[in-house]
Amino acid sequence: MTDQSLSVLGGRDNSEAAALKRASDTPRMLHRPGAVRSSTRPFVKNGILARISLQELASVGEYLEPVVLRERAILQEPKKQLEHIYFIESGLVSLRIVAAGSILETAVMGHRGAVGASLLAGGHLVTHQSVVLFPGSAHRILVEDLRRVLPECSEIREHLFQYAQALNLHCAQTGLCGVRHDREKRLACWICLASDSLESDVLPITHDYLSSMLGLRRPGVTETLIRFEQQGLIRKTRGVLQIGDRRSLERRACSCYKVIAGAYFAAEAPTSANNSIHGSLESYLSAL
Repeated sequence: MTDQSLSVLGGRDNSEAAALKRASDTPRMLHRPGAVRSSTRPFVKNGILARISLQELASVGEYLEPVVLRERAILQEPKKQLEHIYFIESGLVSLRIVAAGSILETAVMGHRGAVGASLLAGGHLVTHQSVVLFPGSAHRILVEDLRRVLPECSEIREHLFQYAQALNLHCAQTGLCGVRHDREKRLACWICLASDSLESDVLPITHDYLSSMLGLRRPGVTETLIRFEQQGLIRKTRGVLQIGDRRSLERRACSCYKVIAGAYFAAEAPTSANNSIHGSLESYLSAL
């Protein structure tokens, strides 16, 4: 990947506070009730970095480079060596499978995630294309630099692994969803997941995008969104979709939404609560 679509905000700085604080000018997104998000790092919005100790943050912060994520910037390409891991601060990233000229989205990623986390959890080559869907910001780190500090940073290693597990479940569940659930349920699920990742009820998204990324016919997408609007679930203008009734929209979504959202919640929960949440999630999955 080239840096033509990225803007570097500053060079590396030995002070982790100075290196990270530059991204704090980005407006905060809305807070989704029930979300697990630390408020102890006012200069860090990324969910993984916000949950590690100050000592580990200082160790990794020396190598972090703040960047602006511009719309359509490609952060990783399939079957290519990954140069950087991106800890997303704001915006939304689309993970896609690209094959034989076709594209299918398998997950979306916001401030809770890190592009390239799966590689550190045991992968060797990138399998997805990661493209910036909504512009924002991130902290990136060279893969070799992160691997250098990981042996001494057990917290970030554990959080990256837990996030990678949740992301892998998200991708697998999306594949299952595509063959088992109807258009209305899939669209409601995608809107809820994107809203969670962005922490906003306003999504600058088009019917064409939803049609192409979900593998649905555009007239069917338009018909379903019109019905959602008539029922008060959403409000839409040209290129913008706003959620009107979140609870009702979640009820319209397929069971995949609860499975995927539950996996991310478990990954972000304190260790003491993690086993209990995983047990509940496994029970839910076995009942599907």
